[in-house]
Amino acid sequence: MGPGLGLSSGFPFAPYMSERGVHGLEKMRKQKISYCAEQIRLFDNDRFLCSLFAPAAEREALAAVYAFNVEVARIRESVAEPLLGEIRLQWWRDAIEGIYAGRPLGHQVAVALDQAVRGFGLSRRHFERLLDARAFDLDDAPPPDLAALVDYAEATSATLSALALEVLGADGAGVRRAARDVGIAWALVGLIRAVPFHARARRLYLPAELNRKAGLDVFELFDRGGSDGLSRVIGTIAETAGDYLSSARRRRDEVPGKALPALLPATLAEGYLRQLRKCGFDPFDARIQAGNPLRHLRIGYNRLRGRY
Repeated sequence: MGPGLGLSSGFPFAPYMSERGVHGLEKMRKQKISYCAEQIRLFDNDRFLCSLFAPAAEREALAAVYAFNVEVARIRESVAEPLLGEIRLQWWRDAIEGIYAGRPLGHQVAVALDQAVRGFGLSRRHFERLLDARAFDLDDAPPPDLAALVDYAEATSATLSALALEVLGADGAGVRRAARDVGIAWALVGLIRAVPFHARARRLYLPAELNRKAGLDVFELFDRGGSDGLSRVIGTIAETAGDYLSSARRRRDEVPGKALPALLPATLAEGYLRQLRKCGFDPFDARIQAGNPLRHLRIGYNRLRGRY
């Protein structure tokens, strides 16, 4: 980080620093952060970076919301059978009910989420919709078509974006639609990048209809880490993600500056899509899995410009 991105610039690391530049960044890294912030730093690092651009008063609430998403998104990979996953989902349904009934459970994320709900008036329906959507993760069958995959992306990632807007106090039809489109694009890109992980677990989020049309052999994908037709399927999903990004950016004039931390994943999604094109839409290419060490600078540049 160069000296031009110090305290006076509004750069997101500033609230954690008493010095400018790389020494201040290193100091921030050594400081203790909350449990929720640490969870998203470890398991949802891109959203963690974007959340750092929120004001200090709202950053912990975002961390609580995003940490809740980490908890429920990781259920499928942490259980041996779907029934155990259903039990964990039900636990979180009970936890959300307890929060809105004034009886939060003792889980660290639930306690932080209770504070966020009370402090920012977060809508219960968003949590319930996200939990309902995560039940799909317990079924190893792929979505039937691209429309079903988009519906899943909307119910999970776009719903999370809606909660982030509530934390940030950003309202209006235009910004809600922009956040929805960014959320869908972000989920589609994430599912593309997760294809190798899901294949190792013999799971598939690629739409069955697209797989059939492209001649993709699912078992070959699972066993050999690739299959004829895979790049066609990935290319179609990536194109759809790009369309949603374009739609979100056409509403830039309707997006207030305070909403940007919820929409900044668009900046990262664009970079991942660019890399996918360079790699011939091969999600197994090592370059797709490698993170961009300078991505925080790209986010910061767009934040300073009021763009996403």
